[in-house]
Amino acid sequence: MYNLSPKISGLWDRLFHWLAHRSDVELEVIAHAAPAPLSELWARPDMGAVFMCGFPFSRLAKAERPLPLVAPVSLADWANGQAVYASHIVAARDRPLAKADLAAMRWGWTVRDSQSGYNAPREFFASLAGGQPASKTFGPLLNPRGVIEAIRSGAVDVGAIDAYACQLLEMHEPDMIASLQVIATTKPAPFPLLVASQQQAPETVAALRAALLGAHKDPVGRDILGSLGLAAFAEPDIAAYELLPARAHAVDEALGTW
Repeated sequence: MYNLSPKISGLWDRLFHWLAHRSDVELEVIAHAAPAPLSELWARPDMGAVFMCGFPFSRLAKAERPLPLVAPVSLADWANGQAVYASHIVAARDRPLAKADLAAMRWGWTVRDSQSGYNAPREFFASLAGGQPASKTFGPLLNPRGVIEAIRSGAVDVGAIDAYACQLLEMHEPDMIASLQVIATTKPAPFPLLVASQQQAPETVAALRAALLGAHKDPVGRDILGSLGLAAFAEPDIAAYELLPARAHAVDEALGTW
């Protein structure tokens, strides 16, 4: 989900290699780049530590869900020390816009099973437009980079970027978002969590979870976390994820689908 550039991918690789060493669990780091569907990744029976968006996680029956490991805690101010994230509503920097202008703009979205790229901006739009539908929407744009390119090309006026993805780009690829301005930030939601497949042995899952929860206490782990803009990993609050379908349903009733 956060494979945003070769440089950033290398930082994730470093984390997962550290995790394998620290947990004494053999892990193979694999690439799953767009346009390969994330749903195919989440269906794999050999997941050891894989990011999963909270919305599709919450929609699965409890017996069908992958095993939750941890959720990240970002160092950014919007996280407020909690395992939450949000979406930044962004537009071209050279175009003067006020929040009130957004209801009439062309909106881009990523994929319909995304909290940050679909449900969060729709929820924001519903509060902004008083339940009126958007005049024009464009998607699927697949991921934050797709939103950035659509704004840059003029295909859309505005879109939502996962605030943590934006944080990583600000840290490591600032040129990629230099042409954008942040107009607003959506309500927070529980951070995408790291999961393992149900087929993993309980002792494997426990070892991975313990290593991740202790990463901020290990000098090397703490350095890796800092390079990724993270303070620590925390135990995921599953009850918070289970509120996401109701939030999405409320927006469906107000706006319909994009």
